[in-house]
Amino acid sequence: MTNFKSFHGTVTGISDMYTGQDREGCNKFITVEDNSGAIVNFVVTPTTYFVDHVMVTVGDRVTGYYDGNAPTILIYPPQYPALVMVKDNPNQNVKVDYFDSQLVSSDGQLQLNISPYTPLLLTNGQLFSSNLANRDLIVIYGPSTKSIPAQTTPYRIIVLCLSSF
Repeated sequence: MTNFKSFHGTVTGISDMYTGQDREGCNKFITVEDNSGAIVNFVVTPTTYFVDHVMVTVGDRVTGYYDGNAPTILIYPPQYPALVMVKDNPNQNVKVDYFDSQLVSSDGQLQLNISPYTPLLLTNGQLFSSNLANRDLIVIYGPSTKSIPAQTTPYRIIVLCLSSF
């Protein structure tokens, strides 16, 4: 179970992250600034999952998800290894969280009603063929009820097998 934290804002810069190794160009800094002027640098690696495999550019509105329990260096602006990046899309909502045995998110705000037509995928695009309960999930959905927890039938679900990250 990953303790997902997020930061939402506008991409203000994208640059190469130099590591001094032979992997130059493989890692990026994506700088994001929110509406109140707070800034976060996300470290984006080849294992960072971009929902819909979109290209992110300066000016895009994005949400970056990171592990809130992972150690981080104490610098300003904060620098977090990005697990998942989501570019804003007015036609869909995205929730990245741990879902329990009842398919309720860890914050208790969203419950999933799985349809036989809901695609269940791995991050590599292959079908997921096991139980969704008690897993870290990326849920892409549209309308939901106004109840607590809100209920939705997702458009699709991506299972995060983070041990492979």
